[in-house]
Amino acid sequence: MYYRREVLKLGLQAGAYLTAAAPAVAQTQTAPLADAPAPFDSNIVLNMARTLAAKPFKAPDTSLPSPFSSLTYENYVSIRSQAGSAIWSADGLGFAIEPLHRGFIFTTPMDIHIVDGDKIARVPYDRARFDFNKLQVGPDIKDIGYSGFRILEARNGGFDERAIFQGASFFRALAKDQTQGVMARALAIRTADPRGEEFPIIRAVWIEKPSAAARVIVIHALLDSESLTGAYRFTLRVNDATIIDTESTLIPRLEVDNYGIAAMQATSFYSPLDRHNSDDLRPAVYEVSGLRMLSGKEEWLWRPVSNRLNLQGSAFVDESPRGFGLLQRERDPGAFEDDEQHWERRPSLWIEPIADWGAGQFELIEIPTESEINQNINAYWRPKEGLKPGKETSFSYRQFWCWSPPSKPALATATQARSGKVVVGGKTRRRILVDFTGDNLADPTRSGEIKASLSLSGGIVTSVSTFAGKTPKTLRVLFDFEPNSDNMTEIRLLLQSDGQAVSETWLYRWTA
Repeated sequence: MYYRREVLKLGLQAGAYLTAAAPAVAQTQTAPLADAPAPFDSNIVLNMARTLAAKPFKAPDTSLPSPFSSLTYENYVSIRSQAGSAIWSADGLGFAIEPLHRGFIFTTPMDIHIVDGDKIARVPYDRARFDFNKLQVGPDIKDIGYSGFRILEARNGGFDERAIFQGASFFRALAKDQTQGVMARALAIRTADPRGEEFPIIRAVWIEKPSAAARVIVIHALLDSESLTGAYRFTLRVNDATIIDTESTLIPRLEVDNYGIAAMQATSFYSPLDRHNSDDLRPAVYEVSGLRMLSGKEEWLWRPVSNRLNLQGSAFVDESPRGFGLLQRERDPGAFEDDEQHWERRPSLWIEPIADWGAGQFELIEIPTESEINQNINAYWRPKEGLKPGKETSFSYRQFWCWSPPSKPALATATQARSGKVVVGGKTRRRILVDFTGDNLADPTRSGEIKASLSLSGGIVTSVSTFAGKTPKTLRVLFDFEPNSDNMTEIRLLLQSDGQAVSETWLYRWTA
């Protein structure tokens, strides 16, 4: 099951939804599935979403019988799946599905169905799937359903987790040999909005039984919330990385003017760039280094993320974006000195649109936190146009859960950034160091000298220098500036040669 840190992080979102949920009502509205035609296709879920959108939203029944109605964290994580109980575990298909128990913060039910050729069957609750440890559970338990499921990959004679869907519309995946980190969301609505955030839920899923030869598994999902419904198709492929193609159609009940697609969130507690609230023996604690963006004009942007003193939002306007994602660029265990959490083994999540997303903006939300268990960094694409009732809107994109994204610029990338205070001539200044690394920096055929192009939205640059790093492929930029009275400065830095960019653009917002 989960480590405590993972459960508590999910609880921040799942709990927010459950607190706002309406009183318990009827079970999920997926009964039409029993009469669904065969073979199964995505239109079945789409038509169900259309039917559901024509009705007022009804929260699912989150009540549970004793003892599951009052599980503590310790009780919940003591519930284990029985060996060999995963669906398809003995079928030699390369995948298995492990339903997850309800309880603790995971009380919202998710109906799970298996699609096998022309047969469609809901997976009923079965207490025999679970070892309840010391929890006293009676023999007769009604069908309480499940809270979600894991996707397991057959490997080395056993099974390894590659993805998990549980809690509202949250899900995440891993590349080979990674530990859990950045988390995705099917949809974000009003994130960091003063009106309050809305958390859509996945009411039901239909998982297609894969063939033994394929390394692909397909999941269809029915999304529901106060404002809209949605039909999703996730096509998951595994190799060294896990790739999930996501196709979605959104059907609004109400007008939605603030929503994010390909949403993701992760932890950034402190780094050498910003240690304002750190009293910790570890040199750094973060599972993503920053937000990378590839604009529609093919400009590569890198924005380090930080644990801010107050809630901050940043928007990067674009049209027809090519990609974005929260990346972990630091893979050296010595950068963290944490033998338990292994921040260096967390996934990077890179998104590439499959169809044109049109006009909109990348949004980055940085939320202050005093604990490393909180995923305080949110990023997503916010379309310029809102959603209106009566108009369906579709988006598709590819997710790469990986060690390093497949799309790489032929430019140097920012591999390190540090910040600190210096006093020169009695005046307090900020000093920032940025390392850029790339094969092109050591290219002997380059004709022009490499120079740092630096601009600030406020304050005064007092010095800029560039010098060689530890390797011929690294160039270090060191600059000092005096902040203005606003105590906030937007910084833009890149390397150029003969007027052409030889590095990605490093962006950062400094605040006092």
